[in-house]
Amino acid sequence: MYKPNMLFHGMVQGLERPFKHLIDISLGDAHRGGLQPITFVRQVKHAVKLLKISDNSFSRSVETMNEKLNKSLCLCVCAYLGSYTATCGLPKIQHSLSEFISRRDRGVPSSPENIFITSGSQQALMLVLRLFVHGKGSLQTGIMTPVPSSPLFNMALSSLGGAVVPYHLCEEEGWTLRLDEMRRALATARRHCNPMGLYVINPGNPVGQVQSQKSIEDVIRFAAEEKLFLLADEVYQDSVHDPTAEFVSYKRVLHEMGPPYSNTVELASFNSASKGFMGECGLRGGYVEFVNLDSAVMGHIYTLFSTEACTAVMGQIALDIMANPPRSGDASYTAFFEAGEVQNRRNTLNNNAKRVQETLNSLDGMSCQPIRGGIYAFPQLHLPARAVAKAEEAGVAPDLLYCMLLLEEMGLCVGPGSEHLQRKDTHHLRYITHLPDEPIPLMKVLSLVYKLTSSAAEIYF
Repeated sequence: MYKPNMLFHGMVQGLERPFKHLIDISLGDAHRGGLQPITFVRQVKHAVKLLKISDNSFSRSVETMNEKLNKSLCLCVCAYLGSYTATCGLPKIQHSLSEFISRRDRGVPSSPENIFITSGSQQALMLVLRLFVHGKGSLQTGIMTPVPSSPLFNMALSSLGGAVVPYHLCEEEGWTLRLDEMRRALATARRHCNPMGLYVINPGNPVGQVQSQKSIEDVIRFAAEEKLFLLADEVYQDSVHDPTAEFVSYKRVLHEMGPPYSNTVELASFNSASKGFMGECGLRGGYVEFVNLDSAVMGHIYTLFSTEACTAVMGQIALDIMANPPRSGDASYTAFFEAGEVQNRRNTLNNNAKRVQETLNSLDGMSCQPIRGGIYAFPQLHLPARAVAKAEEAGVAPDLLYCMLLLEEMGLCVGPGSEHLQRKDTHHLRYITHLPDEPIPLMKVLSLVYKLTSSAAEIYF
């Protein structure tokens, strides 16, 4: 019922609409939203494709590439570019990711053998869930899941036969995790299923909260007390735009807490080249790192991951660039950092988060908690009773009806909060804030939202 593609094809065929352009910002795809790829990433991608080991120019090409990829990795990439790689990914990229994790976590050790490269973090999540999910009735595996949350995760869990155990984030406190709510959710779930895991998203999707170190410590203690496996979705770790907030990984906090937590709490941490400053969704590069798992379990994980085709080499290269970008002194450093492309992108995201929050909070019938991290806005709609009644008559969620009107009347496609789960009788929108100044100006998006939430809304509701 909610199909922007149908509108797009209708416009291509010449059907008249009250708008000239269709703007789709419903997905977490920065390039789809108009953000241009980072030049250096594309240069490396094309250079690797063009390299031929048999060419006389190969040695010169390798020297040119040496500022990014060392010679042995370059040889390895060329040899495997059109071939399968090892189940866990190219060993040298595993090492690169391991070094990145240790730098990020201020020296906390990371072993390449515990890192599995996948075709995006979603595939890694699916495979890890397959470790747990089994049983029916009271033995059905349950995974504690934040509300709001990623609809893809919820669908994946349900498709595998697992039970979603919802715990609500506190919107009034900036979407914080509350232990009392988590305990309530767990006690309720144990009446009908067997909760085995705790899924957290930090920074948040779709709500944009950033957990403090104390909050993470509380969650780790809770997981230890209740013997829950931690699944930490940390794909937005490079997207923190509140100067008072800092991303701290679950692995680092776990290590700093010391025994018995640091050597007993089992953890899977996920990251991706699809988000952050890279935004390379289409290259499909992600990874999972396992912490504190028994060697026999790791052997089973290796077997499980071997049932899937290895990650495309281009996705692995994107991960390597994310983990090991040009450093000061490299020939590419100036173009990558000092020319401002990466920093400008980060500045844009920071400024967008602030402008979106301020504008949405200025509108009647809408409120938005601080967007401290991530790439989305998730404002609450305070719809009049007649709008809720009209949605009920149409048999759709009220925020979905709002999104349909925004699409059909303004040509703006955003996602309804009902797709992400939400508290009863609350209504939200989700849309990406990682937008450039052109060709989709952020203020144009906000002005379209304003039109539907101001006097024009009276016509439709």
